[in-house]
Amino acid sequence: MLDHLTYTAPEPKIIQGAKQDWELVIGLEVHAQVASNAKLFSGASTGFGAEPNSHVAFVDAAMPGMLPVINEFCVAQAVKTGLGLKAAINLVSAFDRKNYFYPDLPQGYQISQLYHPIVGEGEVIVDMAPGVARRVRIERIHLEQDAGKSIHDMDPNMSFVDLNRTGVALMEIVSRPDIRGPEEAAAYVAKLRQIMRYLGTCDGNMQNGNLRADVNVSVCAPGAYERYQETGDFSHLGTRCEIKNMNSLRFIQQAIDYEARRQIAIIEDGGKVVQETRLYDPDRGETRSMRSKEEAHDYRYFPDPDLLPLEIEQGWVDDIAAAMPELPDEKKARFVTGLGLSEYDAGVLTAEVESADYFEQVASGRDGKQAANWVINELFGRLNKEGLSVETSPVSAAQLGGVIDLIGSGAISGKIAKDLFEILWTEGGDPAEIVESRGMKQVTDLGAIEKAVDEIIAANPAQVEKARANPKLAGWFVGQVLKATGGKANPAAVNELVARKLGQ
Repeated sequence: MLDHLTYTAPEPKIIQGAKQDWELVIGLEVHAQVASNAKLFSGASTGFGAEPNSHVAFVDAAMPGMLPVINEFCVAQAVKTGLGLKAAINLVSAFDRKNYFYPDLPQGYQISQLYHPIVGEGEVIVDMAPGVARRVRIERIHLEQDAGKSIHDMDPNMSFVDLNRTGVALMEIVSRPDIRGPEEAAAYVAKLRQIMRYLGTCDGNMQNGNLRADVNVSVCAPGAYERYQETGDFSHLGTRCEIKNMNSLRFIQQAIDYEARRQIAIIEDGGKVVQETRLYDPDRGETRSMRSKEEAHDYRYFPDPDLLPLEIEQGWVDDIAAAMPELPDEKKARFVTGLGLSEYDAGVLTAEVESADYFEQVASGRDGKQAANWVINELFGRLNKEGLSVETSPVSAAQLGGVIDLIGSGAISGKIAKDLFEILWTEGGDPAEIVESRGMKQVTDLGAIEKAVDEIIAANPAQVEKARANPKLAGWFVGQVLKATGGKANPAAVNELVARKLGQ
């Protein structure tokens, strides 16, 4: 949270039922694929898009006698994520077997951490709007291996299994039921994604399934959530249903809204919500039942006999903490306090780590507000229009910085700068060289500007009388002078000369 700002908590989402008002309560289990070249317990590649079953080691395929070996880098990535969420790091953790049968799980169990996770309680500050934020508590982060993928659309009579994802390291980030609306849920996932991308612990690619969420939704009467906070009794929150494998922020919001209204309709009709796992169908805009919700005992968890408890040293954790990059909230605060940016502009610039890095290169040694204006309005506006990203921008940070330097030195005006930006976008090149070779320097010779002003005034006596009667019309002369000089005349000098010549 930015210490120099005052935050207020957003109001809970109120849904009007047929008989009464209801409030939403949401908790999320976010599965983030660890950014690692190798899997959690094998050396097989984690590369996306390879031929089916081409990135599978013997241990991933559960070949007899194959033993898992922990990937230290994946452990470090989980620790770094925990530190980024201001969470407790457990120096001793352990792996358990979660037993269930599914074709894409060749072992017949998933190696996970139920009883002793590697990361304990933390928090995420979710910015909902300038000055409005929600504190979402993190219950735990545990490491586990991903399952494979069942493919059903290649042959109508058969299903196929791709084990490339089997054994890929996941961090499951479990929140407390602190989220109170669909927009908050999406903002929370977006904030987690932002933090992990800054840390380099997960690429956040939701389209490829590298970041996905299981969303737990329940509804309760107004005031029930406060009673839960006072007592810790979850029964106040109503029966929850879990919506599995959500990989779109927009779909998360739509699924929550539909599921809440579905539950409200059941309760108000005199029925009871059944605790279950559901799937969201974006084509129909509705959730549908997948299976009854399992409890921990249904999976017969027990300590994995092939893996000793994981013990890490505090010194190793301290070394990871010392090498941590600047996090988005810290960077945003620095942009506000150090560069004088508004909270909104700082938020836009820090939304993606690539955008923040680009801006910092542009702003280095220059006026922060001017740099922000050019990056947000000119660069981002054009990137959005062209469907490009900062990484694929035709105009580099060095080039944009060069444009700002030319404005600052008085070599070009703001209007010329926009023409120069267009040339850089379409043709590239060095800004200073382009200005010199194409004669784009603004006219600063007061004698030449004054001559142009005198000619415009002499040619328009009727307009002169109007401007003297109404000083606001002097802008017409400024525009005519700039037009006559091809936009190269220094605007400040033109304004001053026009005002003086008109006796204003």
